Amino acid sequence: MAAPATARTVLVSAAASGQGKTSVTAALARKLVKQGQRVRAFKCGPDFIDPMLLERASGAPVQSLDLWIVGREACLGLLAQAALEADVILIEGVMGLYDGAPSSADLARAFGVPVLAVIDASAMAQTAGALAQGLRDYGPVNLAGVIANRVASSGHAAMVAASLRDIPLFGTLPRQDASLPERHLGLVTPAEVDGIETMLDALAAQLQLDDAAWQALAPVHFEPPATPAPCAPQLAGRTIAVARDAAFQFIHPANLDTLRLLGAELVFFSPLANQGVPFGASAVYLPGGYPELHGAALAGAADWQASIRAAHAAGTPIVAECGGMMVLAESLTDPEGRRWPMAAILPGAITMQKRLAGLGSQALTTIHGELRGHTFHYSTFDTPLTPAAHTRKHPAGASGEAFYRHGSLSASYFHAYFASNPAAVAALFLGDQS
Repeated sequence: MAAPATARTVLVSAAASGQGKTSVTAALARKLVKQGQRVRAFKCGPDFIDPMLLERASGAPVQSLDLWIVGREACLGLLAQAALEADVILIEGVMGLYDGAPSSADLARAFGVPVLAVIDASAMAQTAGALAQGLRDYGPVNLAGVIANRVASSGHAAMVAASLRDIPLFGTLPRQDASLPERHLGLVTPAEVDGIETMLDALAAQLQLDDAAWQALAPVHFEPPATPAPCAPQLAGRTIAVARDAAFQFIHPANLDTLRLLGAELVFFSPLANQGVPFGASAVYLPGGYPELHGAALAGAADWQASIRAAHAAGTPIVAECGGMMVLAESLTDPEGRRWPMAAILPGAITMQKRLAGLGSQALTTIHGELRGHTFHYSTFDTPLTPAAHTRKHPAGASGEAFYRHGSLSASYFHAYFASNPAAVAALFLGDQS
């Protein structure tokens, strides 16, 4: 077994969503990079958009950490590898510190990672201390300190610092004149934000960091787990066409890594650019994204639609997740109520709604075991098709998302984390219907 890997590591969390975790983590990452530090960032939970921003801020790919979906040993392996490559590891939490099962606090305790609590101080002063002590003691967790967000002045910061008592104030971030825009699934993707690099540089410059407190933070040691057995190359010699553009961008990096470990060659194409399924593809992967924002372009992409219908008619295995499933229905009604014709492989209609339709960790039971992942969508699918199966919600165990089999197509709102069960994933891309 390899020697322990070491890096200064913190988990950035808060009392709830909307407190500024992503802004603070991005600001800290960019600030440390500008100081010459090698930074690796991670995101708790199965998120797609926050990691895009953290990748921009840190300059390195961002993976998900989740004790249930990814698994404890795999999480440890990712952290240990990052510690070999970086000086600093930043882990952005999900929701509030103790929300979820498992929670961000569970992850911090599992690997001995200290927590930095982000406190939105915009409407409080001395109460920040009570909030920080509650976050520390409820679990408890090793609370390294606090970063106060949306601070109005140096006097305001001083009141917050005094209220913390024995908890260090690691830094402050002032109220922002401009914030990252949001939409129904969270932040707008960085590629859509003009001046994103300038915005990140400004955040880093405005983050007042207590260098002494930061330097006093003890590095965390990660004992690398035993090397996992290699994936059997069940997809060797096969080429998988992966849709990747502004409408299809919600892809776990681990999913592509898993397909390559299974032996597949990946080729990428853009339905938005009216590119057809690449010639000779053995299978097609349509990941999630924002097709509802590109209804006109997708409806007018005649070559793309004809190619995916031809691939389906020829029996080519197609794996479609969430947004990937949406574009295969007969129609998609966008948030403005406009109805767009789609590829019409799946009978039925997709309709966007303002209310969240699905959220949370889930698993699909297969003959190869449990394939884990999650769901997060604001649309509904009205179809006469009978689901081949349903996922199971975690941890409740209740019935989750419908999983459809339609000829060579496997489709669901469920986003699978491929590394959780490579054998089950190989079966999907081989078109194994068992």
